[in-house]
Amino acid sequence: MMQRQGQIEADGSPAQRRTQPPRTRPVAPTKASFPARVAEFLREVRSELRQVAWPTRNEVANSATIVFMTLVLLVSLIFLLNDAFSHFVSYLLNA
Repeated sequence: MMQRQGQIEADGSPAQRRTQPPRTRPVAPTKASFPARVAEFLREVRSELRQVAWPTRNEVANSATIVFMTLVLLVSLIFLLNDAFSHFVSYLLNA
């Protein structure tokens, strides 16, 4: 396994470090006009949006139903806990 990872050679001796190739300077982008940059940006956005896996109408409806039911459940739970604690504190202070 260590040989496959490049840590040792076939004979068991430690592997020599391989040096990285020298880094090249990044090429400076050409100065494009503002409208050209905006148009390129919009083309890239359009191409990325084509790659999105959009949900179907049924998937959206099912997800929205689950979210709504969860929301109603949690709001009801918080309301009941708040009501119970307020009655309990009221009982303690009046006693």
